[in-house]
Amino acid sequence: MYGVLLAALGMLVFALGYRYYSKFIAERIYRLDPNFVTPAHQFKDGKDFVATNKFVLWGHHFTSVAGAAPIVGPAIAIYWGWLPAILWVTLGTVFAAGVHDFGALVLSVRNKGQSVGTLADKLIGRQAKLLFLFIILILVLMVNAVFAWVISNLFISNPSAVLSVFIQIPLAVWIGYHVYKRQGGMLIPSLVALAVMYVSAIVASRIPALQIDLVRYFGGEENIVAFGLDGVAMSFFVWIIVLMIYVYIASTLPVWKLLQPRDYINSHQLVVGLLILYLGLLFSNPKVTAPAVNGSPDTSWFPLLFITIACGAISGFHGLVSSGTTSKQLNKETDARFVGYLGAIGEGLLALIVIVAVATFFASPQAFSEVYSSFGAANQGGLGNFVQAAGQLATGLLIPQDMAATIVAVIIVSFAATTLDTSVRLMRYIIAELGQEYKVPALSKTHVATSIAVVSSAALVLLPEGPNGFGSGGYLLWPLFGTSNQLLAGITLLLITIWLKRQGRNYLPTLIPMVFVLFMTLYAMLQQVLFQWSPFGGTGTNILLFTLGSIILVFAFWIVIVAISEIMKSKPRDDSRKSA
Repeated sequence: MYGVLLAALGMLVFALGYRYYSKFIAERIYRLDPNFVTPAHQFKDGKDFVATNKFVLWGHHFTSVAGAAPIVGPAIAIYWGWLPAILWVTLGTVFAAGVHDFGALVLSVRNKGQSVGTLADKLIGRQAKLLFLFIILILVLMVNAVFAWVISNLFISNPSAVLSVFIQIPLAVWIGYHVYKRQGGMLIPSLVALAVMYVSAIVASRIPALQIDLVRYFGGEENIVAFGLDGVAMSFFVWIIVLMIYVYIASTLPVWKLLQPRDYINSHQLVVGLLILYLGLLFSNPKVTAPAVNGSPDTSWFPLLFITIACGAISGFHGLVSSGTTSKQLNKETDARFVGYLGAIGEGLLALIVIVAVATFFASPQAFSEVYSSFGAANQGGLGNFVQAAGQLATGLLIPQDMAATIVAVIIVSFAATTLDTSVRLMRYIIAELGQEYKVPALSKTHVATSIAVVSSAALVLLPEGPNGFGSGGYLLWPLFGTSNQLLAGITLLLITIWLKRQGRNYLPTLIPMVFVLFMTLYAMLQQVLFQWSPFGGTGTNILLFTLGSIILVFAFWIVIVAISEIMKSKPRDDSRKSA
C-alpha cells in the first residue's frame, strides 16, 4: 500500500465531516445566529475583547492549539500500528474534536466570553467549578513547563532557527500596527513576513555567524560556567529566562499588537508545512512499511491509544483556548463553525501526515520493528522519527536536508511559542477567577496574575532534578498530561451537553463522544494511579504522581456525579438566544 492512498482517504473523511456534519451541528444543534451580539462587540476593550476577521482568528486559534502535541502523540501511537492511529485521528476529529472545540466556543460566546471553568459554576455548581479550575490549573502549568522545555532544547539543537523565530516578533508588531491603526490588510504583510523568516532561516543554516549558538558561546559540556552548570545547562537556563520574559510581555499586551498577527503568520507557516509534506508525499509516493496493526506489542493499545493521541483527535486544551481567548475575538457567531470546527480539522490533517510520514519512513517492516521495539522506545523516539521522516518527504520536492531541518524547527518552535504564551494568558485568567472567587483583589490584577503564572512555570521547568537531567522538572508531571487533558475534554463535552439539554435540543452529538472520552480517560487514570504509580504494589511507584493523580481522579468522579445529577433533573427551556 502507498502512503498517498492513506492520506487521500483521511482527507476525504475530513472534507465530508466539515461539509456535512459540521453544517448539521451548526444549524440543527448549536443553531448559530448571525445577529447575535458577540462578546467581542458587547465588551470591546481593545485588549482581550477585539472583534476579528474570521481568517485571522482562525490563524490565532489554529496555531494556539497546534503545538508539538499533534506531532508527538501520533508519532508514538503508530507503535500499535497505523490503522488504529488513523481511525482514531479521523473519526475522533470529525465526531469528537470538531464538536468539542466548536461547542466550547459557542457556549462561551453565548455566556459573555466566560471560560469553561467559570461556566461550570452556572451549569453544575460552585463546588464543581472550583474542582474543575484546579484540574485546568494543573494542566496549563504542565503545558507551560514542558513547552518551554521543548523550545529551549530546540534552540540549543537548532541554533540556525533562532534568528528566524525572533525576527517574527517585530514583524508581527508591525503588522498589528498596520492592520489595526492604519486599517490595512493582513494577508500580504503576513506572507512577506513569512518570506523574510524563511530566507533568514535558510541563510542562517548556511552561515554559522548568524546562528545564535549559546552552547558554543558558553563552551559546551566541558566548561563549567557558574553554579556548577556547564555550557549546555547554562544555555538552557538562559533560554528559559528569555522565554519567560517574552511570554510575560506577550500575554499582557493587547491581542492585536502581537498575538493575532504573529499567529496569523504562523497559520501560513502551518499551511506551508502541510503543503510541503503532502506534496512531498505525492511526488515521492513511498510505500507503507509499518504494520497496519502491531500484533505483539508489550503494552495494550486499550485504552492508552486514546490518551496518547490527544491533540489531533480531541484535546481539552482546545476547549480552554476556544473559551479563553478565541471567544473574546469572534466577530459573528456564524464564524464559530469556520474557526472552531475547521481548526480541529487542521490539527487532524497535521496528525494524519505525521502517521503517514512515519509509516512510510522505514525501509522495511523489520526496520520499523527494530526502532519501535517497545512502547518505551516509541515514547523516546517519536518526535525524532517524525523529524527524519519529514525531511525524507521534503527531499521529494528537492529541498536540501539541512534547509528542511531548519524550516521544520522554525515551524515547531513557532507553534510551541504560540501555545506557550496563549497558555500563560489562560493561566492568568484562571488565577484572576480564583482571586475573585476567594476575594483576593490583588490576584485579579493583570501583572500580579501574570507574574504568578510565569514564576510558577519557570520554577517547575527549572527544577534541578528531573528524569532527563537539569531543567526537565516539567516532565515530572508530564505523565499526568494525557489523562488530565482528555479528562478536561470529557468534562467540557459534559458541560455542553447540559447546556443543550436545557435548551431543549438534541444533545446526542455531544453526549456520545463525552461518554466515550470519559470512559477511556477514567479507565486509563485508574490503571495508572492504582497499578502503576501506587506505593502499594505499583509497577513504577511515584508518590508525587500518585498523590496528584488520586486528587484529580477523585475530583473528576465528583464532577461527573454532580453533572449527571444535573442532567437528570434539568428541564428543557427554549432560550437559545440568551446566555445559559
